[in-house]
Amino acid sequence: MTHHGFMDSFKKDVTGIIANAVANAVSVKFDLITKQIADFSSSLSFLSEQYETYKKRQEEDFNILMNLQDENAKLKSTVTDLSLRLNLAEQYQRENNVEIHGIPEHRTENLTNCINHLAKTVGAAIIEEDIMQVARVSKLDKDSKRPRIIIAKLRNSRQRDVLLAAVHNFNKKNPEKKLASHHLGLAGENTPVYVSEHLTPTNKYIHAAARKKAKDMKYKFVWVRNGRVFVRKNESSPAILIRNLDSVNLIT
Repeated sequence: MTHHGFMDSFKKDVTGIIANAVANAVSVKFDLITKQIADFSSSLSFLSEQYETYKKRQEEDFNILMNLQDENAKLKSTVTDLSLRLNLAEQYQRENNVEIHGIPEHRTENLTNCINHLAKTVGAAIIEEDIMQVARVSKLDKDSKRPRIIIAKLRNSRQRDVLLAAVHNFNKKNPEKKLASHHLGLAGENTPVYVSEHLTPTNKYIHAAARKKAKDMKYKFVWVRNGRVFVRKNESSPAILIRNLDSVNLIT
């Protein structure tokens, strides 16, 4: 073999070795890259599945939250309606009652006689047989020095209104000497006596809130009629019915 032929053969062998080495290196590298791409694709698929699962759970949680909010709103509405119905029922049970504040307590007191004396004092046509029941009720504030309130149940609501109207007229005719304990023949300090409808705790709260707002807004009249609270700004303005605490905002 000539020198030139030997060199050609040598170059060919070296070229083949280099080509094989490069091919092997590229193949290994390609396999590694392919594996990395496959691993990345697998991780991406896993993350995508996790995201879809998380997204689905979020949607389910959102729907559950919306349903809970709807149910909560319905429950609130039901509770409000039931509270209103209960308050109306409780007020109806008190429709024949009057509530009397300011009568001093005595150990030997006869409350029926006291109510009779009150009715005669103000000129109400009520007799003992019209007084179905009368009693003092416990104080909400145990530390209060005021006498316990008296609740008197009359025969019907008409007689209740007769007594309330008589008290109102008596005080109107005697602005300087409104109804007080001395009018009832009671000894001791002369204290004002107030007679009103027997309101439920809810209606008392509404009445108090209405009085405060009416005073702030300079309304002249606040009154209760058949367990309902009314306000009027002046003699020429219309009466406003205060049904609940939200209605207090009508006093503007």
